[in-house]
Amino acid sequence: MPAEERGGVEAEIALGCDHAGLPLERAIAARLRELGKSIVELGTDTEASVDYPVFAQRVADAVAAGKQRYGILVCGTGIGMSIAANKVPGIRAAHCTSQYDAYLARAHNDANVVCLGGRVTAPEHACAIVETFLAGKFDGGRHQRRIDEIAAMERRGGRQEA
Repeated sequence: MPAEERGGVEAEIALGCDHAGLPLERAIAARLRELGKSIVELGTDTEASVDYPVFAQRVADAVAAGKQRYGILVCGTGIGMSIAANKVPGIRAAHCTSQYDAYLARAHNDANVVCLGGRVTAPEHACAIVETFLAGKFDGGRHQRRIDEIAAMERRGGRQEA
C-alpha cells in the first residue's frame, strides 16, 4: 500500500477502509493528494470482503501513537468504523454525514478521526466533509473540560468513579 512522506516526517493523515469503503477512500485519497496533503493508506486495497475493525484499529493506533495527526475511516455507513476506532484510548472518532458535523466534531470534541459511509455518501460530499474536518480547530474552553472527562473515562476503563 502506498505511503507518502515529506522530508522524512511521517504522513499527516492515515486513511483506512474496508471493502465497502474502498471506492470512496480512493476518491478521498485522490482529493487529498490534489490538495498537497501528506497521507498514508493503511488498507484495504481489495474489494474482497474484509473485517472493518482490523482497519479501524490500524488507523486509530497510528493516530493514538502520534504517527499521524488525523485519521479517516470509510466503511459502508461509517458507523462500524466509528464504534471500533473509539475503542482505542486517545481516539475521538466522529461519524460525520455533513460539513456541520465535521466542523463541530473538531470545534467541540477535538475529534482526531473522521468516519464516513462509502455506500451512503457521494464522493464530492465526502471530500467536502473531510476538508472541513481537516481545516477545523478545537475551541477549547468549556469543551476542554469534557475532553478531560472522556480521557478520565478511558483511564478508568469506562467505569464510573466510586
